[in-house]
Amino acid sequence: MVAQAEDVIPQRSPLMAFMARWLLTTNHKEIGTLYLWLSFTLFFIAGAMAMVIRLELFQPGIQFAEPLFYNQMVTMHGLIMVFGVVMPGFVGLANWQIPLMIGAPDMALPRLNNFSFWILPFAFTLLLSSLFMDGGAPNFGWTFYAPLSTTYGPPSTDYFILGVHMMGISSVLGAINVIVTIFNLRTPGMTLMKMPLFVWTWLITAFLLIMVMPVLAGVVTMMLTDRHFDTSFFSAAGGGDPLMFQHVFWFFGHPEVYILILPGFGIASQIIPTFARKRLFGYHSMVFATAAIAILSFIVWGHHMFAVGMPVWVELSFMYATMLIAVPTGVKVFNWVATMWRGSMTFETPMLFALGFVILFTIGGFSGLMLALVPADFQYHDTFFVVAHFHYVLYPGAIFGTMAAVYYWIPKWTGNMYDERLGKIHFWTAVIAVNLTFFPMHFTGLAGMPRRIVDYSLQFADFNMVSSVGAALLGMTQVLFLYIVIKTIRGGEKASTRVWEGADGLEWTVPSPAPHHTFETPPAFPPIMDENESTSLNE
Repeated sequence: MVAQAEDVIPQRSPLMAFMARWLLTTNHKEIGTLYLWLSFTLFFIAGAMAMVIRLELFQPGIQFAEPLFYNQMVTMHGLIMVFGVVMPGFVGLANWQIPLMIGAPDMALPRLNNFSFWILPFAFTLLLSSLFMDGGAPNFGWTFYAPLSTTYGPPSTDYFILGVHMMGISSVLGAINVIVTIFNLRTPGMTLMKMPLFVWTWLITAFLLIMVMPVLAGVVTMMLTDRHFDTSFFSAAGGGDPLMFQHVFWFFGHPEVYILILPGFGIASQIIPTFARKRLFGYHSMVFATAAIAILSFIVWGHHMFAVGMPVWVELSFMYATMLIAVPTGVKVFNWVATMWRGSMTFETPMLFALGFVILFTIGGFSGLMLALVPADFQYHDTFFVVAHFHYVLYPGAIFGTMAAVYYWIPKWTGNMYDERLGKIHFWTAVIAVNLTFFPMHFTGLAGMPRRIVDYSLQFADFNMVSSVGAALLGMTQVLFLYIVIKTIRGGEKASTRVWEGADGLEWTVPSPAPHHTFETPPAFPPIMDENESTSLNE
């Protein structure tokens, strides 16, 4: 009878079993892995678009890309990097690490977790498919200002709007999951003010997502109705105002900048104490500084609009608020430096990327202060100086932060140590390439080169050539990073439970690789580490 029953039950092929596992998984580690691989894939796609941009700008004249196609590359590069690389990458890290760091068995809403991921591949397939539609992909810049996007946008703009809605739904569902998990599933004894900084930064990021993604949804819906239902939200001819688009967009857009950077702050706050072998200096002030940055981010959106003709008192208000937001950011940088002061520092690859993050992000912060000054901004506005500024903030902040996290936690994920020599080669080539690519843009911008142009005068040629060479080197470093990750997954020196000597936290109490299910019973907090010592940095 048993044999007959086994004959009746159809056996799944290995391919079907593999697909079912990854399509239907509700395990936070597997969903985190899916997010990270999606982010990595889109990173190479958006990077290829950046290569097209820099190849065209290598020397003056129209070389490889017609102006319309060039504008499509600029637009798609920005959209995919912001919404498809940085945000899913940080969500992947949150899925992997937050349950491990707070002693939870999984995310609080595992089926919702699966759903919020699988929306994204369809959203980005929709967005990328616009490249092959009549009229081409969106060509109006990643900020999609009206009336460029409403009156003059190609037909594929409607697919872009649907894609943005899908990304926003995914982000809001993911944020709800993070908040519920952190509030409800912390192990006994872990109060809010004893949570790891990465968890704190993600909690605040999740609240930002819930508050601003509906604003983005609102502005793209108004675009849709202006395009097809004869409304005039942004059309002056019908009584609307194109400037209203900028106000609504940047009310979303500036908190979005901190959504893209706050988890990076949390990663640096985990890594630097580990390799300095000291407690994080000023834990409470770091938490309050993160909250202050999030709150202030809602009252600075107008600094993107100094050149539109706002009243002077409004411009001054935004200028002072923008300068004020530098204070909590400066507190963070001071605390990271103070943590390293007189520490027993070693310079493994995660620490190198964390240091690169702190130094280069600070340079981006200084140029941000320059842009905050109303009179000076009239010179910088819509030039390559702004491009240099936000790439110095986002590449070292978000991309270096994510890479630091991968090197830091991949031994825990895979059970294998990465190749330290290759990791250091990756870091140094990436640092050189980032500075070669983006630092010259400060000079071209100060000299007056506008952004989003396909051709330029001879006076900007030398600096553009240097930037393009740097961009090619930067692209090659990411191929090396992919090789390092795959090499680590396939094998290597076996990692111990507590991978790093100075590491602290619940994630370092589970075996390497982390089991499929962890913390079926709540773990002790503070954790007892391998060497039978309780070393909670925040106790």
